[in-house]
Amino acid sequence: MTVRPVDPLTDPIPLKQAARDAIDHELGGLVQLSHAIHGYPETAFEESRASAWSAEALADGGFSVAAGTADMPTAFSAEIGSGPLVVTVCAEYDALPGIGHACGHNIIAAAAVGAGLGLAGVADDAGLTVRVLGTPAEEGGGGKIAMLDEGVFDDVHAAMMIHPWPYDRLRGSCLAVSHFDVHFSGRSAHASAAPFEGVNAADAMVVAQVAIGLLRQQLRPGDQVHGIVHNGGEAANVIPESVTGRFMCRSENLASLERLEPRIMACFESGATATGAELSRSDLAPVYSHMESDLDLLACYRANAEKLGRSFPCDDDGSAPPTFSTDMANVSLAVPTIHPLLGIDAAGSVNHQPAFAAACVSSSADAAVSDGAASMAWTAIDAATREPLRRRLLDRTSR
Repeated sequence: MTVRPVDPLTDPIPLKQAARDAIDHELGGLVQLSHAIHGYPETAFEESRASAWSAEALADGGFSVAAGTADMPTAFSAEIGSGPLVVTVCAEYDALPGIGHACGHNIIAAAAVGAGLGLAGVADDAGLTVRVLGTPAEEGGGGKIAMLDEGVFDDVHAAMMIHPWPYDRLRGSCLAVSHFDVHFSGRSAHASAAPFEGVNAADAMVVAQVAIGLLRQQLRPGDQVHGIVHNGGEAANVIPESVTGRFMCRSENLASLERLEPRIMACFESGATATGAELSRSDLAPVYSHMESDLDLLACYRANAEKLGRSFPCDDDGSAPPTFSTDMANVSLAVPTIHPLLGIDAAGSVNHQPAFAAACVSSSADAAVSDGAASMAWTAIDAATREPLRRRLLDRTSR
């Protein structure tokens, strides 16, 4: 379904202009925040600097800030305004292991802070309570799911964030995903003198990976499995007794993921059976769900982004949406949510590549901080001032 723009003539221009002026005034600090987070990449649940810097910027802007939300040290909740409509903007700031901010979470955090600062001065006039959440560990830790479980989103009427991408899209095809480690335990032995005394854990992993590779031709469209092996032994002349792999299973929704996982686990069990190794599994995070974007909020976002010079030809020409997974999807099943993709000039690279990490502190990335902040701030104002959208959001009930 194509998300069409709303009528720009009904925009509450003074509120939006005031929000944009505030963002422009803070833009130097927002870009500095983006670059600082990028320069000190911190992985899931370790984002102490990024969390503190983001929270401090909001506190300086008049927000009431509480750290340690949902018992996560690197999470925070910042709030301003007393209007009836509660809009939450989510700030992610965790980096990827090894390649840093190759998914642009530094831009996400800075744009979220910028949207909050833009709305701070107009929240009461617009009828808004603005909440910016610092949400750790999107890359495999599920920080937002912990917040959901702790009731942080219970009173929220709408939630939003932007995500850097090589081009603008209103939404992607968000897959449900599970994150887990598998561990094979065997028995070491001299690889030449007495290999028959050993149980080769590395062979068990090889058998499992071959089985998964063969299974892929029978997987349903939308089903995916991928992973890495952490260790495969210490010396060529020692039978490996312990091997661990980290894997992800993805599918179109939670029901299809539930059908996929037993087939993948059977592949790992085949490795254990063939070699005599023992198999164990450790789940690393709650399961991420598929996403249900709110089309009315997306229409508002589109109109606002287009005013800033953004365009969405891939959404209009029927191009297949990109696939990814995010814990924001779980929020979308409980709260009207949007998660649009904000284009930067990535010089031909894609997310999770080192070149994309480099692009996330370019002039294009800095412009994305500004556009993302303004687009979200304006969309929040639309949500609070437009009927029947405002009434629908206020009347929503938990699903």
